[in-house]
Amino acid sequence: MMGHAGMAATAVRYLRSVGAPTTAGQPVDPLPRPDLRAVGEDERSPVEAAEFRRVLGNFASGVTIVTAPAEPENGTGRPDPRAPSGPAGFACQSFSSLSLDPPLVAFMVARTSTTWPRIARAGVFCVNILGAGQGDLCRGFAVSGADKFAGVPYEPSPVTGSPLLTGVPAWIDCTIHTVHTGGDHLIVVGRVEALGAAEDEDVTAAGPLLFHRGTFGSFGSL
Repeated sequence: MMGHAGMAATAVRYLRSVGAPTTAGQPVDPLPRPDLRAVGEDERSPVEAAEFRRVLGNFASGVTIVTAPAEPENGTGRPDPRAPSGPAGFACQSFSSLSLDPPLVAFMVARTSTTWPRIARAGVFCVNILGAGQGDLCRGFAVSGADKFAGVPYEPSPVTGSPLLTGVPAWIDCTIHTVHTGGDHLIVVGRVEALGAAEDEDVTAAGPLLFHRGTFGSFGSL
């Protein structure tokens, strides 16, 4: 089975294909907004963006925070001052299980995301599944440009060292398996290396954090 370096190479090949920097220790610039129109400029899009969001918003989903470890040092024994400091992470509702054998999961991320290149460079990530009382935590990771980990307790996940956030109901530790393009998003497939769920009844009893029609909610059994 390929190790972390092999998985990272997959992400590096993707970054090279879009012209992003891939040398360890160099800063990662945001990817340019891609021109991904599937219809001609003189054609009407079959679905208006606002209507697309309104209708798809009726599909309730869980909410996760995808994290990756801090950038590696630049070989001098000190972190590269030009590189983003600290670990990376972003709030993600577009997550799903994909395969049982081999164990694979997937998440979708915008091609314009400034966090994704850092995850790709790491070649690994941890999916932190959020509970009903963690809406504020999710909002903190949805803000661009802020220190998302300020005041957020976490520990390294057991295999990849990605941040495993304290108090989450469940987590999935992964290496990047493949990356596919999907319009203005990327489909990131991860191979599961380790996973776990909270044993604290106070955490599990609260249920999951759900997102539906633009607002957070919780689960209630019928």
